[in-house]
Amino acid sequence: MTRTLKADVVIIGAGAAGLMCAIEAGKRGRHVMVIDHANKPGKKILMSGGGRCNFTNYHINFDSYISHNPHFCKSALSRYTQWDFIDLVKKHQISFHEKTLGQLFCDYKSRDILDMLLLECEEWGVKVTLNTAVNAIEHVKAHHYKLHTHDYDIHCESLVIASGGLSIPTMGASPFGYKVAEQFTLNLFPTRAGLVPFTLHQEDKQKLSELSGIAVDCLISSNKASFEEAMLFTHRGLSGPAVLQVSSYWKPSETVDIYFLPKVDILQTLTKAQQSQQQVKTLLSDLLPKRVVACLLDDGLAQRPLNALHEKDRQHIAGVFQPWQIKPNGTEGYRTAEVTLGGVDTREISSKTFECHQVPGLYFIGEVLDVTGWLGGYNFQWAWSSGWAAGQVV
Repeated sequence: MTRTLKADVVIIGAGAAGLMCAIEAGKRGRHVMVIDHANKPGKKILMSGGGRCNFTNYHINFDSYISHNPHFCKSALSRYTQWDFIDLVKKHQISFHEKTLGQLFCDYKSRDILDMLLLECEEWGVKVTLNTAVNAIEHVKAHHYKLHTHDYDIHCESLVIASGGLSIPTMGASPFGYKVAEQFTLNLFPTRAGLVPFTLHQEDKQKLSELSGIAVDCLISSNKASFEEAMLFTHRGLSGPAVLQVSSYWKPSETVDIYFLPKVDILQTLTKAQQSQQQVKTLLSDLLPKRVVACLLDDGLAQRPLNALHEKDRQHIAGVFQPWQIKPNGTEGYRTAEVTLGGVDTREISSKTFECHQVPGLYFIGEVLDVTGWLGGYNFQWAWSSGWAAGQVV
């Protein structure tokens, strides 16, 4: 005979959003169970930020999120802010620092954030169960769900889906949350990899292979979105913060504009030096890595003296770098993507409680929803804020 368990709240997914929701529900005296098919909680927390967890950002704002329903994120982000999470971090005496552009990282290791969440869960009586897959969900009636696992059935009043997206499958990512949404006939937007490196067409890949490992500051633009950060040439294509950011806005077959030296007007610099006998490549190599100049600029022009250039030559040279235009072949996909774009249509969900409008007692939070933040702690803040909001009512 199958064993039967009961809980007020069951949360599927022991990641950032799920644990935050569990803590808040536990504070309200609810009997909370968190279950996850993985063998460890918070795997993406542990690997994030190069092992130091970029847990939020000083500059969280609504415009830093992508969604078909752009106003949806405002309620949760304004009710549980980055400052609220920073207070929690300080309460647990976790030392942290700002790396760049408001991005906050642990001084030591990501484990500090995960341990903080697990300690809070323990304090508020939350039970976290791992290695447990949910095989089926029955909606018995309003606010009554029955979950079937291999070892037992669980009855609960509130069911929270916090199972994340498809990014980094080696961390246990799965389409579970989307399948639940389909079961309850919720609308889904197509998913794709976000915050992900670009791959290149073979010809470009071959030409740029010698630049692998070189990082340059740039301003990169696609579909009216622009980011000024570092770009990294890799043996597969283009990466670095600027590329990851713009990848969430780029569409297949489109060209990307990359402005090297965004704070320098290259045409003006060439014009000012038009009386010099210095070679073009010498001047440019004082501004950019020599290998980048040699790779992108035609040898004939690179070796000409500056005083031998015509205006159209200067314009051509400047146009090579501002903007350098390239058409990616694609992205590296979910294998290396930090987030998943698309997902559960937020018009199906209450922006205040995260409960489904048409399915009482069913909630979706975190990455499974069609809300995706910028690189730099924005997605963790969405996890904390959406988890907190649902935790007030489940």
